[in-house]
Amino acid sequence: MANIVQYIVVRGDLRSTLNWPLGAVIAQCCHATAAIMSLHADDEDTQAYLKDLDNMHKVVLEAKDEAALLKLSEKLKENEIKHKLWIEQPENIPTCVALKPYVKDVVHKYVKHLKLLK
Repeated sequence: MANIVQYIVVRGDLRSTLNWPLGAVIAQCCHATAAIMSLHADDEDTQAYLKDLDNMHKVVLEAKDEAALLKLSEKLKENEIKHKLWIEQPENIPTCVALKPYVKDVVHKYVKHLKLLK
């Protein structure tokens, strides 16, 4: 699983401004991650990533707010980086972006400006 990583980007303002419980924020990451893994189950990098379950490498980053998350999603789309923008229903709130597993060098440039979620 040479340098295959999965990036998850979640809105920081869900907790800081909107006062979402931690469990609800974690659920958003889980939804987005499960969706992207299902959508790209046949992908070579996804399959390699899932072959070594005990050594999966995920990085959870923070987007400042909805605008920052949507901007990231657009940038990924423009560059054909496969990802899932999770939109929580029925509220219709974009909460999280999960990228399919990629070799780090392919996608790091799109997320390197973001900080780890704290």
